[in-house]
Amino acid sequence: MIHINPSEHARSVGFGQRKVMPRACVTDGKKHLRTFLSDALEELGFITSECGQAGELAAVLDAQQPDLFVLGVSFDGVEVGKILETLVRKNFTGKVLVIGQPGSIMVKAIRQIGEEYGIAMLPCLQTPFSAGTLRDSVATLLPSEPAPSPAVDVAEALKAGWLELWYQQKINVRTLVPSGAEALVRMRHPAWGVVPPAYFIPDDKDPHFRGLSEFVIGRAIEDWRYLLEQQGPVDLSINMPVSFLGDRQAVRDLCRAIPDHPAFSGLLIEIDSAEVIGNLDLVIDVARDVRLHNIAIVLDNVGAEWPALMGLRSFPFVELKVDHQFVTGCADDRLKATVCRRIVELAQDHGARAVAQGVETRADFLAAHGMGFDLMQGYLFNKPMGIRKFARSRPLLASSPDRRP
Repeated sequence: MIHINPSEHARSVGFGQRKVMPRACVTDGKKHLRTFLSDALEELGFITSECGQAGELAAVLDAQQPDLFVLGVSFDGVEVGKILETLVRKNFTGKVLVIGQPGSIMVKAIRQIGEEYGIAMLPCLQTPFSAGTLRDSVATLLPSEPAPSPAVDVAEALKAGWLELWYQQKINVRTLVPSGAEALVRMRHPAWGVVPPAYFIPDDKDPHFRGLSEFVIGRAIEDWRYLLEQQGPVDLSINMPVSFLGDRQAVRDLCRAIPDHPAFSGLLIEIDSAEVIGNLDLVIDVARDVRLHNIAIVLDNVGAEWPALMGLRSFPFVELKVDHQFVTGCADDRLKATVCRRIVELAQDHGARAVAQGVETRADFLAAHGMGFDLMQGYLFNKPMGIRKFARSRPLLASSPDRRP
């Protein structure tokens, strides 16, 4: 199948433990399998690329230099032969994971040829497989120590195009169907993989924060249009500091950016409640103005300071999102449950929606349901995910009028 002298292939001493996130190339003839594998590997921390045919592989190997090569056997023998030949000619020094039946002729041939030419072969991943068995197969390739925070600032990330938005669904408590999503900024660093915002979000007084805010707004609207084409309209919310509302030009730019589309039901701006309480007059005035442009303000992370929101001269907020520290474990903690109930009552008194954040167990779900929350978010339902995965996971549901800002 492959006609290369083994001496032409110089095998590396070993993969070793890396301090950065490993890379994986997923090769399979079936797109849905490549997508599943890529998603599962990214959950583990791999930086992934895909290859659908042998002719694409050389360029992927040159560009990505993967540490792991995942080979599905939906290809015919000729295509598999070309793939293995490319690995040998390109001096691939990572490891190969074959997916199939260990006793099949194809899998045995691949393993024999790979070992003959010095390619490090992992034990075959038997089909059918799950995300869990895949994780077990590649666990040894993950770094033994957590990667330190990358030395990169927002200006560099914006210029290089490393930033993206991930989305976590909000779930209607009564119907258990998706009811909008919160956008969360992430950095996909070429060496460190997906980086959470705690490592790169600057102080809101940083001169680059305006650029980050513009990115979030622009990408959220761009993603809304993508979701409209893929699934139908979705209500989206983005996070901003209160200082953003104090920048009148930034607010005017936001209003001009809102889509003029009949399916667009509005954009929600989530602001930490502690910041809002310290700037109530500003927030109330801006909230009143932007509603004319189909934008509404959400109070995020509402907690023990909720009494400061009582008796306001105006209450233009459409959602109160209870801080996850009061929702998680509320089923077994009377103090947490009391705070949650009071915030739900406050929301109901003003015609706003109450959102429970951090719902991770069935017990907390049942407790929050009994308290009268309108919406929920949490790992019990789903984790934040990239836009394409989010579009695939979300059922087709139109935005209902009662969720309009």
